Amino acid sequence: MNAPPHIDPVTPASDGDLVHWLIHHTRGERFLDNIFTELCVRLQQEGIPVKRASLHMLIQHPQWIGARITWGDGMAEAELERVDHEVTERSEYIGSPVNEIREGASEVRENLERDPSLGRKHAVYDGMRAKGLTDYVAWPMYHSLGKLHVVTFATDRRGGFEAAHIGGLSRLLPVLALVSEIRVKNRLARTLLETYVGSHASELILAGATRRGSGMTVSAAIMICDLRDFTRISDNWPRDDVIDLLNDYFDAMAAPIERHGGEILKFIGDGLLAIFPLSEPSACANLLRAVSEARQAMVALNEKNSETGRAPLNYGIGVHVGDVMYGNIGSRERLDFTVIGPAVNMASRLEGLTKQLGKTVLLSRAFADFVGNDFVLERVGEYPVRGFSDPIELFAYHG
Repeated sequence: MNAPPHIDPVTPASDGDLVHWLIHHTRGERFLDNIFTELCVRLQQEGIPVKRASLHMLIQHPQWIGARITWGDGMAEAELERVDHEVTERSEYIGSPVNEIREGASEVRENLERDPSLGRKHAVYDGMRAKGLTDYVAWPMYHSLGKLHVVTFATDRRGGFEAAHIGGLSRLLPVLALVSEIRVKNRLARTLLETYVGSHASELILAGATRRGSGMTVSAAIMICDLRDFTRISDNWPRDDVIDLLNDYFDAMAAPIERHGGEILKFIGDGLLAIFPLSEPSACANLLRAVSEARQAMVALNEKNSETGRAPLNYGIGVHVGDVMYGNIGSRERLDFTVIGPAVNMASRLEGLTKQLGKTVLLSRAFADFVGNDFVLERVGEYPVRGFSDPIELFAYHG
């Protein structure tokens, strides 16, 4: 949870002082919800009777269409809620003030003291009346390139906001838009990096690891997973069905990996590469727990697919442990943040052997030594592995 904002004492003044504060005294605050909370407190201190306020921000995220920041009188911290993409099809959005603004309204103003039968019909207004609020206003807040967000204010003052209150609030909007855009774009950059390269790699990149060849040596358990017969599936299934299949398959595999502390570095067609850094003492055990949950998820997925006549999905997983080079590799202008090294090659070769040996999960002896007797492993035997001079002792995991 974000730390509550520090509120400096202020004396009643003009909205020009609030503009000055927004421009010059919020530079060190990373979180928009903290800035918004302090803004609302300062508005009250300057005589604008704000009782409730909210920001509705569109964001670019694979799971969420936006975020809603809501502040109420007496709150030291604003509430921050993510909003899913399907919200636009639900009653909470349809006909709401935010809906009106996004469809082109330059202002939504509602007198909450008058007879409800004479006003707008939506649950949001009923909820505000129930809390004793008397007046409500919502405005569009524009970021660059036409990006539209929404800001709202409400009061419980008898008679609602005065004209001077509305004027003071509206004059803050251009500066609030600039201040909020900086935070939203910073968060967007972080979100996009986390989405495409993973949380740990994104932190390194944001910290400055952007030069080709920059990187480090990391000791890690390496997991490579690949879907079987994908070429046949992609040749014979409709395109949208193939995409849905891949997404469902990756959901089944990826969620347990992330839940148990692994980092997915890349999706390669129908395969994935993940690492569990050994800086976490239980990394290898966590990898096997993730594999167990992923296998259960794949059983459930295959049962669901069988109901529509689809054949079960088969896959192979290769696991090894060792030192890898973790960093930037690529051309001068197009880089990939990934891991390379013999340990990665070994995991890849073991994944390839799963089909030959009829095992779903193959582990190297080096990895098996890390988990000891905590998991039941089946010794498969020693087998030559392409690219390595000596045969490798292999174990299967059926958990």
